[in-house]
This record gives sequence, structure tokens and C-alpha cells, in this order.
Amino acid sequence: MNEMLIELGKKAKAAEDSLRTISTNKKNQVLSAVADHLVACSETLLKANETDVSNGRANHMPEGLVDRLLLTKERIEGMAEGLRQLVGLEDPIGEVTGMKKRPNGLLIGQKRVPLGVIGIIYEARPNVTADAFGLCFKTGNVVILKGGSDAIHSNQAIVECIRETLKEQGVTEDAIQLITDTSRETAGEFMKMNQYVDVLIPRGGKGLIKAVVNQSTIPVIETGTGNCHIYVDETADLNMAADIILNAKTQRVGVCNACESLLVHDSVKEELLPVLARRLQEKNVELRADEKAIPFMPGAVPAVQEDWGTEYLDYILSIKVVYSVEEAIAHINQYNTGHSEAIITENYTHAQKFLDQVDAAAVYVNASTRFTDGFEFGYGAEIGISTQKLHARGPMGLLALTTTKYIIYGNGQIRQ
Repeated sequence: MNEMLIELGKKAKAAEDSLRTISTNKKNQVLSAVADHLVACSETLLKANETDVSNGRANHMPEGLVDRLLLTKERIEGMAEGLRQLVGLEDPIGEVTGMKKRPNGLLIGQKRVPLGVIGIIYEARPNVTADAFGLCFKTGNVVILKGGSDAIHSNQAIVECIRETLKEQGVTEDAIQLITDTSRETAGEFMKMNQYVDVLIPRGGKGLIKAVVNQSTIPVIETGTGNCHIYVDETADLNMAADIILNAKTQRVGVCNACESLLVHDSVKEELLPVLARRLQEKNVELRADEKAIPFMPGAVPAVQEDWGTEYLDYILSIKVVYSVEEAIAHINQYNTGHSEAIITENYTHAQKFLDQVDAAAVYVNASTRFTDGFEFGYGAEIGISTQKLHARGPMGLLALTTTKYIIYGNGQIRQ
């Protein structure tokens, strides 16, 4: 195996011992200091990011992905605010739950502990670097990051800023490490480091996630892609529906909780679709509509079968007319990726049916899918949005980065 990776693994295991026992007060002190230092390093971070963005555009990166890559002073402030929110959240490590006394006098309970060393493989999202560190550090976990080549300069600058702060605070710098070799070969070797890494979390597109799930010998928490739908029911407030759809599609197009597909009940298509087409086209959204929707959406192009299953991450929206909430649910469950789905309705029964029957990590009534986010859910940040069903599902905050161990108190018991 790559000597560089082995060295990182050894350093991570050594750091794990010291992080396991660090006090909550010290964690919070460090997180506050890192937040302040990230803001102080803004000019350095922006300069590094400018290189990545320029390279991305030179390589014809879609604007939706450029937006994911881009750092601004406001986004750096947002990264810092995410860390400060973590300071205010309860530290789950050390919590003892379910202590019970057995007939033989043994006291058996569970204590919440860190997972250990967490590996994260991700694409062009520099904010993930700070979020991942904050969540892992608050839960006593070491993190090894493997970012993509598109964001390498940004990631290096952010990690260097964090490591400087750790050193100043008297905490091991190896609480966070970055793999600077962005090659696929190195990524493939990293996925086999189960001797050093306890959990691997991929964050990125369908291809990356599939590669990690298929190749990794490390247990994986799968953070999925987001083919997210909004269904406008026959009883919907259409002004509200238009506002929600516009927000979910255009507020940030290159994110996994953006709306990619719209379902509209047949009885409201004539009133809603022309207004919606005008508002979306003002935002330069390409509309791909089925044969029932296209007559009411001037400028739309015909949708094809492939559109129903596509996560565009771009200024594109597919539109389909349906005849019932049941048809909408069936379509969503066929084509969704288990991320975030929404219904716009004034009908309580339809809302409850949608909540009960749609199979996704987050299901909304009368709200934008854009809220599926650790920050918005009050977790301070997120390590990713899990679309699998084991261990964690939805935005993964602090609890998702912990496990438990049994603790047993006795006074001389022996098994008969």
C-alpha cells in the first residue's frame, strides 16, 4: 500500500487516543478558535479558491458545480457559524443510557463513544472540509479527508488554517488530515484502509458513491444523490406552490436538495403552469415537460423517459401531470433517490398519505426541499445526508458520528 497513506493512517490512530478523552470544554474552545481563524484567513482562502474556480471554468465545469465550488466571504462566515453552532450543541460523548439492574445484581448500560477514525471522500465542496472537521472533532473522532482535484487548493488552505489553530490550542494537528494526492488510484487504496479507518463516508455524485460502495473494504455510510420532487396537489395554494418551486429549483441549483422534478395535478395545470413557466424562465431554467404539461408552458421542450430519473444539478426541471396523489407517490417512489420529497396541499388526508407512503429520508408538506440540511435542522453542520437506512438517515449531525459500548458494573458476579 501507498506509504503516504500508511503514514496518515498511523497518525490518525495515534490521534484517536488523545481525542477520545478530550473534555467538552476544550472541544468547544478549539471549535470557537477555529471559527475565528477561518474568518481571519478569509483572504488566503479566497485566493486559493480563486485558483480552483478559474481552473474549473477553464475545464468547462457546469455553472451549478462552479457554484458548489465557489467560496465567498459570506460562505466562509457561514462555515465559521456552523462551527459556532456546534459549540452550543450538547456533546453526546460519554452519555450513559438504559442502565438496568439484572436479577443477579449486574448493572448494564450503554455509553456513547466516538466511531474512531472517519474517512471522507468528497467532490468540489470546500465547505465540507470545515463541516467535517467540526462534527468529527465535537464527537471525538479523527477525520481523514480525500477531496477532489477541483477543490484541492481550497481544501489545502482550509486544512492548513485548521491545523494551525489546533497547534495553537495544544491539540494534536492530526485530528484532521488531508490526502493531497487526488488520483483515483490513491482513492482506491484509501478505500481499502480498514486497518486504520473505521467508517468511510462518500459525498458527491452518483459515480463517486457507487465506486466507494462497490470498492471499499471499510464500512460505508452512503450519502446519496438527490433526485428530489415536488408534487402540487389539486387543493394546493398555487401562489405558495410557485414560490416554493422557484426556491427549491433556483436558490442553489448545484445542491442535492434542489428540486429536479415537478408533478402537477391535472386540475391545476392550466392555472399554475403558465405562471410557473414564466417565473422559471426568468431564472433561465430549461423546462422539460410531458405531453400534458407542454401546451401550458411556452418555451418548454418535450421530456423523455430519462428525465424522470435524472439529478440535473443545473438549471433544468422536468414536469409531469398526474391525476391523483396516489399516482404522484408511485412515480416518486419509482424514480427518487431517497433524499427529499415535498407535497403542496391544503388536504390533510393527502398530506398524511404522502408523509406515510413516500420512501425518502426527508418528506415535506408545504415547504421547500432546500431545508434538508444539517445547519437548517439545527445540527450546526452536517457530515452528509444519508439516503440509506442503517445507522443513520437524513442530515447526519453529531449523533450519527457516534456508536455505543456496553458498560457493566458488578460486585463479584460469576456465571454459573
